[in-house]
Parts: sequence; structure tokens; C-alpha cells
Amino acid sequence: MPGAEAMSFDRLLVTSDVVSLHVPLTSETTHLIDRKSLARMKRSSYLVNTSRGPVIDEAALAWALQQHLLAGAALDVYEREPAVHPDLLRLDNVLLVPHLGSATTETRTAMADLAAENVRAVLAGRPPLTPVP
Repeated sequence: MPGAEAMSFDRLLVTSDVVSLHVPLTSETTHLIDRKSLARMKRSSYLVNTSRGPVIDEAALAWALQQHLLAGAALDVYEREPAVHPDLLRLDNVLLVPHLGSATTETRTAMADLAAENVRAVLAGRPPLTPVP
């Protein structure tokens, strides 16, 4: 992207008005956002998570929001889904939605098509395309 520049994670936290998370859940990204990272964010910033719930330490997020260390947060996914950290439920500066990030016609159609292809494969004696371990 023209004008974009690479920066460290710490610089991103201290300079961004909005931090929107779009990462896979790995050992490196579990609790990527913890007390330390939340304390580095601007008091006027917002945190958005539509990736995976455990990327954020929800207890730390509740603490940071209660202490007004950031302006607010919006979560579509949760650390222990479907449960939401109880302190987050009581806050006015957090928006909680029920895992709707994939709720587009195109995505849901692709999901239904994939499920049908899995059924066809199994009924034909082949392994499913997307087996669940």
C-alpha cells in the first residue's frame, strides 16, 4: 500500500487510534494482547478483535477498560467462547457481538457448499475434505 510503513508491534500500540486484530491463533499470538500491551495503548484508542478469542487476555482487557487505559473495545470472538468474561458484560465501553464476522452471504454459502462436499465424499467412501480431529 502506498505510504504504508513497517513498524514494531510496540510502536503500533503506542501510536494507533484503532488496533484491529487479524491473526491466526498460535502459541505466539495467544494473549498477544495482555496487560502490558494494553497499558502501552493510547488512552483514546480502540481495540477490535475479529480473529480468535484467545489472542486477547480478557481479564486484562476488562481491567484496562475499567481503568480507562483505552477508550473502548469491540469483540466478535471470545477467549472461552461462547462464554464472555463477566466483567466485560458490565462495561459501557465495550461492544460484544456473537461471532458474526463470517456472517456474509458469500461466506455462509461457501460454508454450506463445503459441508455438502464433505457429506458427498463420505457417502462415496472417501475421506472428508475437512476432517475434524
